Amino acid sequence: MAKVAFVGLGNMGSGMAGRLLETGHQLHVYNRTASRTHTLVRRGAQLHDTPRDACQGVDAVVSMVADDAASRALWLGSDGILAAHLANDSFAIECSTLSHGWVMQLAERCTARGLRYLDAPVTGLPDAAAAGSLTLLVGASEADLHAAGDILGALSTRILRFGPIGTGTAYKLIINLMGAVQIASAAEGLAIAERAGLDLAAVADAISTSQAASPQVVRNTRRMVAADHSRDIVFTSALRLKDVEYALRFAREIGIGSPFGALAEKLYRQLCDMGYTHVNESQIIDACRAQPTDTRR
Repeated sequence: MAKVAFVGLGNMGSGMAGRLLETGHQLHVYNRTASRTHTLVRRGAQLHDTPRDACQGVDAVVSMVADDAASRALWLGSDGILAAHLANDSFAIECSTLSHGWVMQLAERCTARGLRYLDAPVTGLPDAAAAGSLTLLVGASEADLHAAGDILGALSTRILRFGPIGTGTAYKLIINLMGAVQIASAAEGLAIAERAGLDLAAVADAISTSQAASPQVVRNTRRMVAADHSRDIVFTSALRLKDVEYALRFAREIGIGSPFGALAEKLYRQLCDMGYTHVNESQIIDACRAQPTDTRR
């Protein structure tokens, strides 16, 4: 089994790190908020004060953080991951959903150090992370993907390779942008149904078996009907807005417009401006309820 450093122990990272312990890997951990590591330490993980300390001499580093700024803080600097002594051919596995531009910069820095970089964002909820049943969306060489199989297999039941480094992140941004559009349009539909006097529980039930259904739409419309946005938060409004911003930036970089994505971005930004930054993204229905009527038609 491998000696693995895991940095970033939020709702997803904690479950993923736990899976590495369960499958016999030697685990070294760092998290900005050390209290998040206590359960893992009791189970056998070794806690470190800095990312650099956690990554000294490991076979692989796995990172799972919220955004580019958090990723840069972990990888760069005098106490960052890349300041650690890492042997050539060690794995740098970035599972966070980051901007495409930063992923390519980070990959260049890692490969210049002789590390094998895997662009491996994930799809799945925290319970899937804890169960090791995530799907990994990978951009990497086939050889590096095969060589990292024991580590990746502990985290996932499905690995989809899209091509070289950067393609995993490209797909993740695309699919999260589509999710934002789906959830926003479902919220708009529910807001109209509510104003029209329909039974929203019946509407949500009907949607769940309709051609408009997707797991995200079904899950979020039920939460919209229940006004259940502050408990058992799966994905916050701020994280969805961040992913949409990164996706739209990537689309611009490759020369394609995204009008539906731009509308979803506008709604999620409005929701965050309303003060609903850290609630579940299902609260987007309140932004839809607040939209003015277009009287020009």
